[in-house]
Amino acid sequence: MSRESQTALPGTPDRPELPGTLPDHLRAELIAFRRDLHMHPELGHQEFRTTAAIKARLEKAGLRPRVLSTGTGLICDVGTWDGVQPVLALRADIDALPIPDTKTHVPYRSSFPDRAHACGHDVHTVTVLGAGLVLAELDRQGLLPQPVRLLFQPAEEVLPGGASDAIEDGVLDGVGKIIAVHCDPRVDAGKIGLRPGAITSACDRLEVALAGPGGHTARPHLTTDLVTAAARVAVDVPAVLARRMDARSGMSVTWGRIEAGHACNVIPMHAELSGTVRCLDLNAWHEAPDQIHAAIDEVAALHGAKSEITYVRGVPPVVNDPMVTELLREAMAARRGPGAIEDTEQSLGGEDFSWYLEHVPGAMARLGVHKPGDPAKRDLHRGDFDVDESAITVGVEFFTAAALLDGRRARPSR
Repeated sequence: MSRESQTALPGTPDRPELPGTLPDHLRAELIAFRRDLHMHPELGHQEFRTTAAIKARLEKAGLRPRVLSTGTGLICDVGTWDGVQPVLALRADIDALPIPDTKTHVPYRSSFPDRAHACGHDVHTVTVLGAGLVLAELDRQGLLPQPVRLLFQPAEEVLPGGASDAIEDGVLDGVGKIIAVHCDPRVDAGKIGLRPGAITSACDRLEVALAGPGGHTARPHLTTDLVTAAARVAVDVPAVLARRMDARSGMSVTWGRIEAGHACNVIPMHAELSGTVRCLDLNAWHEAPDQIHAAIDEVAALHGAKSEITYVRGVPPVVNDPMVTELLREAMAARRGPGAIEDTEQSLGGEDFSWYLEHVPGAMARLGVHKPGDPAKRDLHRGDFDVDESAITVGVEFFTAAALLDGRRARPSR
């Protein structure tokens, strides 16, 4: 029997019978949809073509999507919300990265020299789209126990992330839980990685400008030696913070740029450093700006330098709710058995899914996209990033299982 004609997976004690598998024809369509997105990547707040394509496909299925007020991104409810029963939201991010696509062996390589879906957002998009289409069919059959909201969010890669704008636009109205997946090239396709608690890090941007009277390198005692001051800020500030912040917070200050001077025999009057602040603990994230300001000012003052600090809030850590994480574990076990679940490690990467979790409980899973047996390791945010497209089926059926299991709990049979 083809998967298209199936209405449910066979039930076992570990894998309850669930409808919502992906039909063969829809699987092929989603792969083609993903490849089209991959060929036409759009940066944050510029995802007009992507938004239009998603909207058209949902409308073709008889659904009524709403484009967000920012002009890109959209939400769409599957099933009828009664205004009382909480909605489960499935979130996808739809933007690409400003880096070149270096793949040469695939026909769906990016059509633009400076843009690429090198983080898997095209896969995130089609897994939520596919789940929505499958759930819509179940709703027509009277098999959807609760409404589900599809959320296609723009500008995840743009600090502080498009999630904040989406929340202001009311995307969480009526939402009781929110779930998402993120591609993980370290995990084989067919599996997911789960972790309760912090799974990704907070990520903020830090810029420091130092100033003082410069002069000749023959007379450094008559100057503020800003090269030395910048070097000490770069080295000593992380060391100071390591003793002032709880070591369990995972606080990390890492510099990506340091600039000072233009001539070998001139002590400059200005120096600059910039980097990122990352931590895994929410309370530490709230404390970080004050602690970092104090540490930089103290180290700079020791060398007679004046400091001007620009601290740009990015995103808090993604802290998975334990109960929602357990729902995802049960959903994956129901679809593919407990052997398809891995305990995943924490990452110091940032993800603006965290903003939703400031308002409602939720969890993010890592969707395996590595082709089993392939020796190549393609990391995220690299031009050669690609996925095993069988992961699309896994993601769709994972989402539909979570929606059905959550709905059954919310509305138990009498």
